[in-house]
Amino acid sequence: MRRLFLAYPNQQTLSVKLSWSHYCELLTISDDSKRSFYEKECITSRWSVRELKRQLDSSLYERLLLSRGKENKEEARRLAENGQEIEKPEDILKDPYVFEFVGLPDNKPVMEANLEDALIDHVEKFLLELGKGFMFVGRQQRITFDNEHYYADMVFYNKILRAYVIIELKTRKLLPAAAGQLNMYLNYYKAEVNDPDDNDPIGIILCTDKPSTKMEYVLGGLENRIFASKYVLYLPEKKALEDEVQSFIEGWEEKG
Repeated sequence: MRRLFLAYPNQQTLSVKLSWSHYCELLTISDDSKRSFYEKECITSRWSVRELKRQLDSSLYERLLLSRGKENKEEARRLAENGQEIEKPEDILKDPYVFEFVGLPDNKPVMEANLEDALIDHVEKFLLELGKGFMFVGRQQRITFDNEHYYADMVFYNKILRAYVIIELKTRKLLPAAAGQLNMYLNYYKAEVNDPDDNDPIGIILCTDKPSTKMEYVLGGLENRIFASKYVLYLPEKKALEDEVQSFIEGWEEKG
């Protein structure tokens, strides 16, 4: 109760949309900006207490900040004040994505088909990890060119961006061929699948590693919006992510 009073001295700021159990979890967060972010997300995304705990354990705030905060020091303030806002394709990205819920071993080779099966088996949790506005369309969606069949791993639709999102799973590091293949799929969806009021489709390659020195050469110059993010099969070390965020914040303050 003392923590509640110190964190919310003005009782009118307490949301009636959240339960006491929600606030018990939120009060474990000492950083005001981070706590404000999770509170906004609980309200707008209607997280249960279990979902809130999962997002806290997976360090969602730090992952979003590190994915986009490097470009703009105001990102931390926006996340705290508004939660996660989806206005452009880049806003749906996380780096890394965390798939601890699939229960696959991180220290053994994983086949792409096995990872896909595991994500489908836990599609509700996968949608939570993907974030706001995602709806599952299907897996192994057939695409045909000149009587040759290709298959997009997983297709979603984001109702906020009004765009199809095609996800390709790679259980290895990012290779140039993956971007070319996904670019072909996006061109097909743009020409053959999109409705007139749909925006251009978005592609995401989920891989085990994406060498930063090659990214501009692999993804640069493509007309379609293709992004690459890493995924991990375990909950990230929160202290390491928090330290990385702090180093960025200190860097911003020095530049300011």
